[in-house]
Amino acid sequence: MDESEFDKFALEYHAAHAANISASGETPEFFAEYKVVDAARMLRAAHVAPDSILDFGCGVGNSIPYLRRHFPQARIVGADVSSKSLELAQMRFRDQARFSSIRQSCIDLADASCDLIFSACVFHHIPHEEHDLWLRELRRVARPGAMLVIFEHNPWNPLTVRAVNTCAFDANARLITPFALKGALRRAGWTSTRHEFRIFFPRSLAPLRRFEASMRWLPLGAQHSVSARA
Repeated sequence: MDESEFDKFALEYHAAHAANISASGETPEFFAEYKVVDAARMLRAAHVAPDSILDFGCGVGNSIPYLRRHFPQARIVGADVSSKSLELAQMRFRDQARFSSIRQSCIDLADASCDLIFSACVFHHIPHEEHDLWLRELRRVARPGAMLVIFEHNPWNPLTVRAVNTCAFDANARLITPFALKGALRRAGWTSTRHEFRIFFPRSLAPLRRFEASMRWLPLGAQHSVSARA
């Protein structure tokens, strides 16, 4: 992962993201919170109550307040390669999480120290040939039985592909299918991999979102998630 690529967008990330998703009618906060809500649902179903959470690739910290809201008792660490993004995250959420730099393919956490590893639209910024390396590193910091939940853009959704192709901070992005991500997870030692698709309707059709729970198998949602167990 390239620190300089994200440093140059840190200050303008929120505005650029908001402009890029404007067609959905939603805000960056909507996309940040739904992911945490989904992760909380998955953990409840798996009977996992996390004491320690890693937000891998936390950026400017957009997920932190929602992780704090939905997991109020957990210790939260946000980790990222971008020092400028971490500075902003620290300024915004210093009382809600601890922040740590990622250096030389290493996360500054002890072995088997996390119950939940959460990653929101990070892996499409990582060269695909490095996915196995990072998933092994995430496996290292996971406690036995821990859950990893990764959210990504769906490369099979044409509107998502268009949004990524026109987004300045996604210039070097390569989208990844849930099946490719599940294969990388298994190679890295993760088990019980599952995937689902999300965000089928824009805000203008929000009443239809009540049907999304029965549509998670349909590969047309704007984003997808892949979960796994340590």
